[in-house]
Amino acid sequence: MNHVKTRAIPAILAAATLMLGAAPALAAPLADAPLESTVNTIIHPLMQQQGIAGMAVAISVDGKQHYFNFGVASKQSAQPVTPETLFEIGSVSKTFTATLAAYAQASGALSLSDSASKHWPALKGTAFDGITLLNLGTYSAGGLPLQFPDPVKTPSDLPGYYTHWKADYAPGTHRLYSNPSLGLFGYLAARSLKAPFTDLMQKQLLPQLGLQHTFVQVPTEQLGHYAQGYDKDDQPVRVGPGPLDAEAYGVKTTSADLLHYLEVNMRPKAQSPVLERTLAITQTGYYQVGEMIQGLGWEMYRYPVSLDHLLEGNSNDMALQPQRVTWLKPARAPEPDTWLNKTGSTNGFGAYVAFVPSKNIAIVLLANKNYPNAERVKAAHAILGAVGR
Repeated sequence: MNHVKTRAIPAILAAATLMLGAAPALAAPLADAPLESTVNTIIHPLMQQQGIAGMAVAISVDGKQHYFNFGVASKQSAQPVTPETLFEIGSVSKTFTATLAAYAQASGALSLSDSASKHWPALKGTAFDGITLLNLGTYSAGGLPLQFPDPVKTPSDLPGYYTHWKADYAPGTHRLYSNPSLGLFGYLAARSLKAPFTDLMQKQLLPQLGLQHTFVQVPTEQLGHYAQGYDKDDQPVRVGPGPLDAEAYGVKTTSADLLHYLEVNMRPKAQSPVLERTLAITQTGYYQVGEMIQGLGWEMYRYPVSLDHLLEGNSNDMALQPQRVTWLKPARAPEPDTWLNKTGSTNGFGAYVAFVPSKNIAIVLLANKNYPNAERVKAAHAILGAVGR
């Protein structure tokens, strides 16, 4: 294990700490040794049981960053995992896409109540006249599937797919987790801002968030930091191109950058006015399915939350089956006593992030193998449970 225990904060995080200001103290300051013991006890057997080559764990407690790095970024090179290793984060990318869309609303480029067809003339006269941007951003458009069907392979295939798509449910009645739904949400947000999605992310949003090692497309000079992913047969694999891939699952980042992103989300009032409004939009609760409250990108639970409720909300059933929704009227404003989380996977990587603003705690789990969501949730819940008492 390559373990960095409360090491000197990298320049980007030091600058962010000054920007964010001092964090409130926990009732009992956390010693480093118990945290190290807790993480080791949980992560070592997890990696062994799941056959994971490398993991990066980053934890923020009371504004203090802790990095724990295990195994290798590549079996071929034996390069160790560090806080600077780039991992694919799969659908955790959806929180970034949602943030861009929320920024578009906060800056007046769109309204979440707009019809989807308002922002793409190709959709006029289709089902998307009656589907709002909020429906797309919360997977409630009426049954858009988890993935695009096989014939949809390139951007040129998208207009034909969406214009011929037929809803299975009335918009707003059911949740069905969907890359085509969230991907279209990001695409339309970019259209409202009159620039390509990747350019908006890389040149505007990510810098505003203080992220210098987060990419949609990994630059050549950063490829040496890009971990090798491994599939279920332990064969090397990395994510390939696909329709709306950047919007739905395309971000690659480091544990240090991703932890900083969570810290920004935990302290929105320390940001610029437009960014504060942006983060509030993503952390607003729009509807509920069981104990899970759907935000934009983020999935939320009233804190404290039981492990059983987290497992239910991050289950295969929640991801793969339509769920009837109960809209919150009015929408639930962001509340500090909330567990916010998101899972993400590609064929060769598995990610999980969670944070609790009222406790000023956050965790990042990155692995270069896709392993069950339940195991990620159990590990994070145990670790944050230990530090958040």
